[in-house]
Amino acid sequence: MKIVIAGTAYPFRGGLAAYNERLARQFLSEGHDVSVITFTTQYPSLLFPGKTQYLDAPAPADLNINREFSSVNPFTWLATGRRIKKSRPGILIFKYWLPFMSPAFSTIARIARSNGETKVIAIFDNVVPHEKRPGDVMFTRLFVNSIDGAVVMSESVKNDLFKFRSNIPVILNPHPLFDNFGKRTDRKEALARLGLDSSYTYLLFFGFVRPYKGLDLLIKALRWVKEEYVNIKLIVAGEFYEDDKPYKKLAEQEGLTEDIIFFDRFINDDEVAVFFSACDLVVQPYRSATQSGVTQIAYHFEKPMVVTGVGGLKEIVPDGKCGYVVSPDPESIADAIIRYLSERNVTDFVSYIREEKKRYSWDKMTAGIFEIYKKITGYDNQK
Repeated sequence: MKIVIAGTAYPFRGGLAAYNERLARQFLSEGHDVSVITFTTQYPSLLFPGKTQYLDAPAPADLNINREFSSVNPFTWLATGRRIKKSRPGILIFKYWLPFMSPAFSTIARIARSNGETKVIAIFDNVVPHEKRPGDVMFTRLFVNSIDGAVVMSESVKNDLFKFRSNIPVILNPHPLFDNFGKRTDRKEALARLGLDSSYTYLLFFGFVRPYKGLDLLIKALRWVKEEYVNIKLIVAGEFYEDDKPYKKLAEQEGLTEDIIFFDRFINDDEVAVFFSACDLVVQPYRSATQSGVTQIAYHFEKPMVVTGVGGLKEIVPDGKCGYVVSPDPESIADAIIRYLSERNVTDFVSYIREEKKRYSWDKMTAGIFEIYKKITGYDNQK
């Protein structure tokens, strides 16, 4: 089948690009004709909180990626929609994450599907963004009304979607493993690459730092943990999408300046394995979430997790087996970390993780997409 994936991809960086490219590779491995179209402009510079939107790396040689439309130029939406309409792919896929993208995505979708053949399927990270802005509901409704079916990654996202529209086929399929970051390496070797002492236990907070991710909760929790386990440190690996000074000031106030190591920058794909191989426990102290790619990276590297029981995280991490699910407050997070430190030689976390991660294969995601396609069209045609 001819399939088009529209959204973030090379030369843009981050988890969305990694997801779309990995999905394209899965379709290719199954024998489909796949192309990826991405932005000429994703975010205007004034709206982007990070240092750069772009990867400093060669283009993927195995993927057909074309930069065709700007998020802020309606003329490019019209041209892209008309081109897709004319080429008649069976499926057009959007990975939706932000209402700001809705005008572009919905315009392209409506034009493309007007050929009567192309079916538009959306993959929803979240329907309602973590950080709400004026117009979110209006723009989200605009996009939701332009699609034929949807894949959601958690029950909470499914419930949010049904508040906007419930008359389209929807399937729940959790975020697949991010298995494109290589294999786990020796812990001591990884710590040496980071310049860290291997005699300590290391927690890992990974990914962009934003208010909803609760890094401040983890910093406060660490002080309580150190009252019982002195030999522990926290690695914060990711670019700050806000001012980093309050976090570093909090670390100083809690007496943790020497116990928190900040890698305040975007972590390139070839570095991800180093950070996850170096750590002992991944902590996601989120105030809100629908699901998280960080969880799936932790599964890939077979690392136990402490996550807060918000959104879809509690659906993905079996409590007491692959880690612990707790309330989003410092005391609960600290208690879970202490529990892990006291039980890690008793509970076989890795065995549980190896079994659980089988649920998150990419072929299950593509199968889910084709199941939606079948429900839309009434027949099973994957050719």
